[in-house]
Amino acid sequence: MTSADLSLPATADDRRATALRQLLRRTTPWLFSLPAVVFVAMFFGYPIVQNVVMSFQEYTTSTFYSGHAPWVGPANYVTILSSYLFTTTMVNTALFTIGSITFQFVIGLALALFFRRNFPLNGFLRSMLLLPWLIPLIASSAVWKWLLDQESGALNQFLGLFGVPAVPWLVDPTLALIGVIGVNVWLGIPFNVAILYSGLQAVPKELYEAGSLDGAVGWRAFRHITWPNLRSVVTVVLVLGVVYTLKVVDIILGLTGGGPANSTQTLATNAYNKSFVEFNFGEGAAISNILIVVSLVFALVYLFISRREPTA
Repeated sequence: MTSADLSLPATADDRRATALRQLLRRTTPWLFSLPAVVFVAMFFGYPIVQNVVMSFQEYTTSTFYSGHAPWVGPANYVTILSSYLFTTTMVNTALFTIGSITFQFVIGLALALFFRRNFPLNGFLRSMLLLPWLIPLIASSAVWKWLLDQESGALNQFLGLFGVPAVPWLVDPTLALIGVIGVNVWLGIPFNVAILYSGLQAVPKELYEAGSLDGAVGWRAFRHITWPNLRSVVTVVLVLGVVYTLKVVDIILGLTGGGPANSTQTLATNAYNKSFVEFNFGEGAAISNILIVVSLVFALVYLFISRREPTA
């Protein structure tokens, strides 16, 4: 091919071919993402939108066969927010979430640090810690309800050996929430241990060796080496833990049903009761949307923190 051939102007076919290649280059990533977008829209987006619409309607069991759901505007939200139970559920949700996350994380981090050492049966004991994850939640709540029973519970029988009177773990309004938090902590420890242990394994051992030369051992090594390198993992654990704990329903229903005297009633259990006990789906959807907003706040905080996280 001569230089004269190279200088020939592009034909209309060449221009169309070039435009087609550019179009394919721009649209190919979107085509690969399309199945995921469709899946999210169908199975996540539509239910959320429908839930929002339902919260502005008088949606009851009669709607299922009549198809008629009168539009009531923000009346469901006004009813929920003005209810005496809303403040109780908000306080219980906060206490349940803070108590669960605090003890799950502290115990999980301590166990993750413990299992980082090499000792006999290390792998076996770590695998045993996953058992609460393997047991269905409703089965776990049934077992714990028996263990915490005031009259015949194994825990009270054990405490009775030391002269401690029977403790009404699940029937006393002042103790029921503590009992429920304790069970949820037991269930959440494996998640914290698994994720934090994985994060600890990613910390280079050379950092500890270099730090030991400068006297960074024990607590100083944890403060200046372990914690800074574990910070991003800690953020993920805490945010996911909060979002999961906010929507816990089965454990509370299995242990106390939200009682006694609504002492363990949370936003999640209140939404369940409104929808599937009282069959007031409009108010239940309104509570669910409030719960979604609260969860979304924590998700946005996580995204904000992860964006500001310095890259290594």
